[in-house]
Amino acid sequence: MEKIIKLPKTLVEFFKEAYAELKKVTWLSRQDAIKATYGVFIVVIFFAIYVGILDFVISKIMALIMGTR
Repeated sequence: MEKIIKLPKTLVEFFKEAYAELKKVTWLSRQDAIKATYGVFIVVIFFAIYVGILDFVISKIMALIMGTR
């Protein structure tokens, strides 16, 4: 029963501490966040194209091996 009573207190303490830590964080500027987002999009597009080409080539090789079209 004692643990149940302590839970709200510890939960409140947790959120207070988390909020205090978030105040200490050095956040990216808007411009830096936009640049990072563009970088992520470019990498994702590159890997999507790479995986698509790899899938196409492997499926054609498997079709040749199995004798199907």
